[in-house]
Amino acid sequence: MPRPLPHQGPKTFLTYTGMETDLIFTQGIDLPGFASFPLLQTPEGRAHLTRYATDLAAIASRANLGVILESATWVASADRAAPLGYDARAVAAANLDAIALLSELRPTLGDLPTLISANIGPRHDAYAPETQMTADEAAAYHIRQIATLAATDADLITAYTMADPTEAIGILQACRDYYMPCVIAFTVETNGLLPTGGTLEAAISQVDAATNGYAAYYMINCAHPDHFTHVLTDASWARRVGGIVANASRCSHAELDNASELDAGNPAELGRQLANLRQTHPHLRVLGGCCGTDMRHLDHLARFLAC
Repeated sequence: MPRPLPHQGPKTFLTYTGMETDLIFTQGIDLPGFASFPLLQTPEGRAHLTRYATDLAAIASRANLGVILESATWVASADRAAPLGYDARAVAAANLDAIALLSELRPTLGDLPTLISANIGPRHDAYAPETQMTADEAAAYHIRQIATLAATDADLITAYTMADPTEAIGILQACRDYYMPCVIAFTVETNGLLPTGGTLEAAISQVDAATNGYAAYYMINCAHPDHFTHVLTDASWARRVGGIVANASRCSHAELDNASELDAGNPAELGRQLANLRQTHPHLRVLGGCCGTDMRHLDHLARFLAC
């Protein structure tokens, strides 16, 4: 079994996965393939990555919360990086460098409870899942990135915006081979269903059954609380959901993909919604912002959590 994670205790942790939309829409930085890992190649890019991490850590520290720093590796896998000109050696180097940047930063944060999450994404477009893999095929694909990340200072691997439970099973199989703690974050549409059409309950139950409950916990990400709050109950499967990383916008994934402007929603309202979910569902220990969010949203969230 993987080593235990400290954020499965009483403290709430903040995390952030909205960097790419903020860079693209508010700072005018082009990210082909929605990839942030190429920023590691320039001093300016590394400064951006460091700033997001330090800003988030400062917000968490002021509110007496912990922080989970996400690496810039969501699309740093073979099929997603190849169109950007990265071969296997370059992809591996990018993964190592992304974790090293956060590892070097962590000692500067003092006694702030800090975890490094190796962020991985689906093999294909999560919002338009067309090609499904078997669990073994998914494990064979993802194990290359997971093997690289397992050799770093990363505390856990988090698979974000997952739409296919079978792919999640393969990811967990690969993580188990390297004794790495792993979190699976499913994304849902405006009706609370996965992009593949299944329910969150069915997905979590299927993955837990196939992996003997290997996932440290599950999360929901890249969706607004209005899209999924109604499906969160007190059932045993729902208590496996340990975190929410929410979108700022109430728009669907299709609407967001076609948007020419960023919908930042209402930062204070989103912060209060997430904090209220934490009160209603005390098993939620990780909260944060995804697409359309920035540090305003995280600051409001932290303030409400500290109340």
